[in-house]
Amino acid sequence: MSSFVTVPQGSDFPIENLPYGVFSTVDNPTARVGIAIGEKILDLSAVVQFYPENVRPALKATVLNDLMSLGCDAWAEVRRITKELLLEDSPLHNDAALQTRALVDQSAAKMHLPANIGDYTDFYSSIHHATNVGVMFRGKENALMPNWKHLPVGYHGRASSVVVSGTPIRRPYGQTLPVDGADPAFGPCRLFDFELEMAFFVGGPPTELGERVSVRDAAKRVFGFVLMNDWSARDIQKWEYVPLGPFTAKNLGTTISPWVVPVAALEPFLVDNFPQDPKPFPYLQHEQNFNFDIKLEVDIKPKATGVATTVCRSNYRNLYWTALQQIAHHTVTGCNLKPGDLMASGTISGDASDSFGSMLELSWKGTKQVSLSGGETRKFLQDNDEVIIRGFCSAEGVRIGFGPCVGVVLPATPFE
Repeated sequence: MSSFVTVPQGSDFPIENLPYGVFSTVDNPTARVGIAIGEKILDLSAVVQFYPENVRPALKATVLNDLMSLGCDAWAEVRRITKELLLEDSPLHNDAALQTRALVDQSAAKMHLPANIGDYTDFYSSIHHATNVGVMFRGKENALMPNWKHLPVGYHGRASSVVVSGTPIRRPYGQTLPVDGADPAFGPCRLFDFELEMAFFVGGPPTELGERVSVRDAAKRVFGFVLMNDWSARDIQKWEYVPLGPFTAKNLGTTISPWVVPVAALEPFLVDNFPQDPKPFPYLQHEQNFNFDIKLEVDIKPKATGVATTVCRSNYRNLYWTALQQIAHHTVTGCNLKPGDLMASGTISGDASDSFGSMLELSWKGTKQVSLSGGETRKFLQDNDEVIIRGFCSAEGVRIGFGPCVGVVLPATPFE
């Protein structure tokens, strides 16, 4: 399948992808819904007449929440019609004036958060990451907490500080404990870190308080996936997380990629779910594969050299708990869901040292130097470092990508 829109070799956005995003331009500063194709964005508000009447208001909205709420049948119909519009001899192909209005250069667009995020939950679903952290702080014998293989561990994050790729992140101030047993100190974070993650947006109509989503129905609730960098202040986290878990060490900023890749684009890259032992409770059991071969990479680019070094190569398939299990567990208590809720994977680490998804692991709690191009080294992130996360699936010449997830570390703002 090919589009009349040119798709450069190696592009993240062939016609097999068609991810959703929200963008604006200088000529039209109104945020609007678009779909990436090659180096263009199809402005859905400009071609809304080709879609069924029931989805048109959602395609003319300024965020994706309304489209998310319509459910999986509507998503499939929008995707089908969009593909047809982008093929040769379509009404869009044959109308030059309409093309001029509807196809926008990505280079001329400003990307926005794809949705109004009402709630954000971050899980801890990579067994390799959880094991690494456990070994560092508790030893090999007690690496995994007793509950870890029985339920998808997670915490409620701060939705207000989720930002779109390209937004700078400022090094935070906070309380730390530089020396165990001594008094705490207050100052800029010294152990600033990235976390390689992915996240999905919840779709479908809102659920009622007290209503559960079964693991069998959970797939209908996954609108699409994004890349995520869950910035972390490790020294602040170490002092504050007992007894209630992450707080200010995690609320300083969370970066997501602007393009939301639909599940339909990822289905050709389904792989077996991660083997689970012991067998989880029945409400978490599912036969359906919902794991994907998504290759993930992290680059660090210091300002001093301007040269990026790939420090991590991991894969989404390393997750022990699936998105379906995350939804089922999240709602087993009757917690209600809303379209636009964001659920993240937690750091995605592999079993090899170059696949660890954080500087905490790559430097093994600061005991090792991570080498960068140009003679630079890092244990944790320094001011003006740029962190670039990429993710893509590829097979038989087709690449399904997410576009970059980028953020630069700004120096801490001093107290007066």
